Amino acid sequence: MTNAPMPAQRPANSRFSSGPCAKLPDFNLDMLADAALGRSHRAAVGKKKLKDAIEGTREILGVPADYRIGIVPASDTGAVEMAMWSMLGARGVTMLAWESFGAGWVTDVAKQLKLDANILTAEYGALPDLTQIDFATDVVFTWNGTTSGVRVPNGDWIAADREGLTICDATSAAFAMDLPWDKLDVTTFSWQKVLGGEAAHGMIVLSPRAVERLESYTPAWPLPKIFRMTKGGKLIEGIFVGETINTPSMLAVEDYLVALDWARSVGGLKGLIARADANAKVIADFCAKTPWLENLATDPATASNTSVCLKFVDERIKDGAAFAKAVAKRLEAEGVALDIGAYRDAPAGLRIWCGGTVETANVAALMPWLDWAFNEEIAAQA
Repeated sequence: MTNAPMPAQRPANSRFSSGPCAKLPDFNLDMLADAALGRSHRAAVGKKKLKDAIEGTREILGVPADYRIGIVPASDTGAVEMAMWSMLGARGVTMLAWESFGAGWVTDVAKQLKLDANILTAEYGALPDLTQIDFATDVVFTWNGTTSGVRVPNGDWIAADREGLTICDATSAAFAMDLPWDKLDVTTFSWQKVLGGEAAHGMIVLSPRAVERLESYTPAWPLPKIFRMTKGGKLIEGIFVGETINTPSMLAVEDYLVALDWARSVGGLKGLIARADANAKVIADFCAKTPWLENLATDPATASNTSVCLKFVDERIKDGAAFAKAVAKRLEAEGVALDIGAYRDAPAGLRIWCGGTVETANVAALMPWLDWAFNEEIAAQA
């Protein structure tokens, strides 16, 4: 061991998990006292809260008035699956994957729906060649690769005159990145990410083009009830005013409403983006002066400001996976960083959540601990 002194300051909140993510600052359960517990979600009070969640989402994200927003089952995964199973198959499809969740959507389309998809992939840390996309096809992609820390830099690569639909998994991007709604036909995310909400509830945002697809196309395969957004060839409008397909948790709904109010208090979307950017910059600055740590994203323009993925680059490290796990374990044992190990399918390293609910002071306080834990593990393996 180095016997180096531990840093004097500890993060006030050590929760840096990439999902479920840190609750808003100073959160306490008393904030949920107005939850409609024991009430039907179809009662007036339940309907109002669900509609408030939808319209609050529209307000803060700047979703156009003619786009539908629905609360759906099974988190972001349920929302993505609902979109793919309901809309794909009408024309060719292009799948983009540069991390594990995008790869999962590829598997579902190719092996479950059995569509002959054009698949464009890239290794962790990079993006596929976005100039090779045929926008006569439907295009499915993640805006931000949660397990690689790589995001698309903007929406300029998406054709404005596209014939196909764009289906975007934006679960670790919504509320932290500027999403160009005119380039997105289906957008999905969950409550448990940037706003630190509770798990199991997803959101789906549909453009008019997506609604037209739903009303004009019937897939060749059967659709489970929880995927059905149309009836008799018409959109089930109730889904998009709070009449959910299945029963939501009114406690989780209240938690989301509280998070939306907090988002307003920090300046809405611009404020949330600024908070995430500030958090990610702390880590970028630390990496710039630290020879043994690098961002997994090879191009700074594509580096995430939420799920920041890091890799160790020191020739003294004998077993990268074991080393990274030991560093994460040491930090957790000290109570300074919880759940920051790299995703199981990703390259060995660390993943630090930097979404808006994380305070920049806590990210800054963590950096000296990374240095301490690294040196302790280097000494331990010597």
